[in-house]
Order: sequence, then structure tokens, then C-alpha cells
Amino acid sequence: MSDRSHRRKLGQNYLIDPVILFEIEQAINPQKNNLFFEIGPGTGALTEKLMSQNIHIIAMDIDKKNIDLLGQKYDSSKHQFIHGNILKESLNFLSSKKHRIVGNLPYNISTQIILKLVKYFNAIEDMHFLVQKEVAHRICASNGSGDWGRLGVKISAFFQSEILFDVPPESFDIKPKVQSSFIRLIPRSTPLIAINENINFSNLIDQSFANKRKGIKNNLKKFNIDFELLNINPLARAEELSMEEFISIFRAISI
Repeated sequence: MSDRSHRRKLGQNYLIDPVILFEIEQAINPQKNNLFFEIGPGTGALTEKLMSQNIHIIAMDIDKKNIDLLGQKYDSSKHQFIHGNILKESLNFLSSKKHRIVGNLPYNISTQIILKLVKYFNAIEDMHFLVQKEVAHRICASNGSGDWGRLGVKISAFFQSEILFDVPPESFDIKPKVQSSFIRLIPRSTPLIAINENINFSNLIDQSFANKRKGIKNNLKKFNIDFELLNINPLARAEELSMEEFISIFRAISI
């Protein structure tokens, strides 16, 4: 397998545009003594932008060649470079201190990565990611928009999110076939549900969107929900419901 084919398989499209890298650095605005966790550092284009003002970086990459390169390139006594699959590795080290999380995420697993990080909500200061533009719109959607769905609802329970700017395919060494967007997620001062409720809430949202053609009452018919009491139209489809209505339904079945 050629290096190019290997990288495509791993979803490795490295940023090379200095203007975009500068814009990303400005958006993240690294500060003295920040603790960063970088996902998928690649050969260190963004890593290098973060290495200032006594900043400590923990970086994880699935490609051992990248980790070996970064270990040789930067001071390993100040920074930690981990070879591992972000979806399989324990991230319990995040719990020791507040982290700022950044990454040019592999597009085929970006949503899985972000949903996994929800578990570590209490250890996150903020998150900045480069993702597929379509996924960015789903993450940052609100009800009433065509992009509002299970992903946006699950993330919105814990984070406020926004799209900062778009990134064209020409900004990468291997041009992706899709447009990209750089997004910011900031933890809510008070999450809409507790972390220990997240699995049950996530299951409820999956069931709510199970059949997009059906109304919310049909999708949740196994629950004995009084939609009139909740002042929710039982014929409304899931994508028509607001975040507050989903929380009301969740509270009604959690009693």
C-alpha cells in the first residue's frame, strides 16, 4: 500500500495552508500554561502553532510514524505523544485537569470522537475541531433548521457550538472531496442533563429520530408519555422539537 493510500485509509489530510493555520491559531488563542489535548496531530502543523507561552501538549495519533516524528521533533519532557486509536484508548488522563481539546479530525469518525468526549465534559475547557462542513452544520444546528437531528441534540445538551469559518480542499496536502469547517464547542456552565444521565438521554434521542416520517408519539410509543401535559404536539416529528422539549420528554420518562 502506498503512503498516500495508507493515509487516505486513516483519514489523514494534513493542513498545509499557512493562512488557515494562522486563522486557526488565532481562533484557539492559546494562553500561557494551557493544557492541550490534540487529536490526530499528524506531522505537527497545528502542534507547532500551539507550542508557545509554556503550553503543555498531549497528542494522540493512530499512526506510529507521526508519534515517533513528533517525539524527535519536540521536547518529550514537556509534551506527551501517544500512539493510539482515539476511539479505543482510555482518556481518563483528561480527568486530572481542565484540558483544551483541538484536532483536525478524521472525517469518517469525527462524530464518534466528539460524542466520546462528552463523557469527559467536566474536564474540558473548550474544543476546537476541523470537520467536514456537513457535519459542522449538524453539530451546530438548532431546531427549525434542516440540519437539526440526533447529533446536534446530543451535543447541545452539554455544549454551545458555532462554526467559525470554512476551509477549502486546497488547504490540505491531499485534497478531500468535501468542504471543511472549523468549529468551537464551549461547555455549558450548567449542562441540560447530568453526565450520568447521558446514556439514557442518548438512547431516547436515537429512538426519537428512529423513523423520521413518524411523529414523536409513534417513535416513543413504548413510553407512556402525556404529550398534552408537556404541551408538545404528539404528531410533530423529532426534527421539529426544540432542545427544551426533548429535555421535558426525558424528564417525564425519568421520573
